[in-house]
Amino acid sequence: MSNATQLLRFITAGSVDDGKSTLIGRLLHDSKSIFEDQFSAISRTSEKRGMAAVDLSLLTDGLQAEREQGITIDVAYRYFATPKRKFIIGDTPGHEQYTRNMVTAASTANLVVILVDARKGVLAQTRRHTYLASLVGIPHIVLAVNKMDMVDYSEARYNEICVEYLKFAAQLGLHNVTSVPLSALVGDMLVDRGDNLNWYQGTTLMDLLESIEIDHDVNTTDFRYPVQWVCRPQTDEYHDFRGFMGRIEAGEVSVGDEITVLPGGRSSRVKEIVTYDGNLQTAYAPQSITITLTDEIDISRGDMFVKADYLPTVAKEFEAMLCWLSETPLDKNRRYLVKHTTRTAKCLFSRLDYRVDVNTLDQHETTALNMNDIARVAMKVQQPLVFDHYQRNRASGGFIVIDEATNNTVAAGMII
Repeated sequence: MSNATQLLRFITAGSVDDGKSTLIGRLLHDSKSIFEDQFSAISRTSEKRGMAAVDLSLLTDGLQAEREQGITIDVAYRYFATPKRKFIIGDTPGHEQYTRNMVTAASTANLVVILVDARKGVLAQTRRHTYLASLVGIPHIVLAVNKMDMVDYSEARYNEICVEYLKFAAQLGLHNVTSVPLSALVGDMLVDRGDNLNWYQGTTLMDLLESIEIDHDVNTTDFRYPVQWVCRPQTDEYHDFRGFMGRIEAGEVSVGDEITVLPGGRSSRVKEIVTYDGNLQTAYAPQSITITLTDEIDISRGDMFVKADYLPTVAKEFEAMLCWLSETPLDKNRRYLVKHTTRTAKCLFSRLDYRVDVNTLDQHETTALNMNDIARVAMKVQQPLVFDHYQRNRASGGFIVIDEATNNTVAAGMII
């Protein structure tokens, strides 16, 4: 797949006022991804506020009310493209009370840009965001040391921050970290190299975003195909057609491959791979396809097609890291619903092992979970789930918890 057709989802995280919005504004502006009218609108607002230069952070602070209070809340998604690649940016707020927003945005991201203010260095929030990035398994981490203009573009200060950050990242088992010094305000090392950071030999942030390899972010070895829908048109033309529709979440499949249907365990061979644009010989993640089989097997929504050499776990009990998203605390005596791939089943929380303090990473015993809490839990489900360890496969290792009464999503979980 060429980079030009690839979509890179990335998020920016950092503490308040370390220049996240300016960084995104500068990326959009310097890569010519904003419209003239947007630019004039923010120029007028900046002028009203008596600013000498255009405040590029206004590009991401979409809501008028937020702008007036000068704060950024929730997750703002922006789409932009360069000749080399398409991008979706999630801008997440820095405060601890928005932990759930970051977890939500991070769960689908290929990359996170962790912003550090060169004057302040690595803060508790930097550590918290890095922990959350490791928790949801973001494959690529970029440490962006911003506001280098405020520390006279000091190479020594930049190195000091990198050493401290990499030491912390290594404790979490994160070794895929790239660091870049930059000034979002002036524009050094974002899209253009600028004149002030000649001692830095690496690429600009934009080069990095355009060229980072994301083909391997999806698990390519373990075939995982959760069935979304059993298609039986019952028309004269397709009288005997029985296809299983869904999206390949990992791996690939070809006509003639032997597959196993879990949790039942019956096997068959792939007869056809049908798509709207015609039949395929081979299909890969994340394509949406319809598979027909050579044998008649009883299959329903929530079943998963896999290959025998890479089997997932089939079980009614598992342990997970859970981020509680709801304002209503977890009630251990209640039943909830768990939605995992295309299967929804009733579940109970059998144990709450500990809650993680996201600022210090300390573990505390707990009997309750409140909004934004992250905890290790044990769960029991009524029907067997077909899953992988989250770090091996985000699609078949992640799930959400739903409140039966309100139908609200109350938690997001990663199976460990």
